[in-house]
Amino acid sequence: MRLFKPLYEFALRWAAKPRAPWYLAGLSFVEAFIFPIAPEIMLAPMTLAKPQRWARYATISLTGSLLGSFVGYALGHFAFDMLRPALADIGWLPTLDAQVNNLRLAMSENPFKAFWLLVAAGFLPIPLKIATWACGIVGVPMLAFIPGMLIGRGKRVFAVAGAIRLGGEKAEAAMHRWIEWIGWGVLVLIALVVIYFRFLR
Repeated sequence: MRLFKPLYEFALRWAAKPRAPWYLAGLSFVEAFIFPIAPEIMLAPMTLAKPQRWARYATISLTGSLLGSFVGYALGHFAFDMLRPALADIGWLPTLDAQVNNLRLAMSENPFKAFWLLVAAGFLPIPLKIATWACGIVGVPMLAFIPGMLIGRGKRVFAVAGAIRLGGEKAEAAMHRWIEWIGWGVLVLIALVVIYFRFLR
């Protein structure tokens, strides 16, 4: 079943629109605290369409993610107990609880150890929204949260945009050829992480 190639081609069409940078900023913002689709779905085709703007697009995505991360932090800090049943219904709770426990353990050793966890989280199969909520629940200091978010998410979006910029037409051809395998592979990886935290840990 072809699922990701049509989505990717749809994203390519949206990436060519004049307001595409605003869409990228909005997607990056809401993905940081609630939306399930990563901003790379727009960042990649936008960079392919206008590779000379790769750094600008990565910066836009990073800015949106950082602003959205404050919303996730605030929701975790002020509304977690109230929203706990809803989080259980959508399947976030086991992963979120595991992340909270990891952060609490790190914070007990050193309040700024959370910084390194956020830096590492940029390339781990843990959704950004889980990390931002968990930081709010635990109360990670802003002096650790903000730099950790900037580096953790920044290295990811700049690496994606930079790799596509360097790859050029070859990157576009490879993306078209392998998008289904990449998409399904990511879904399988996420499913394995959920199974691990829910049933095996």
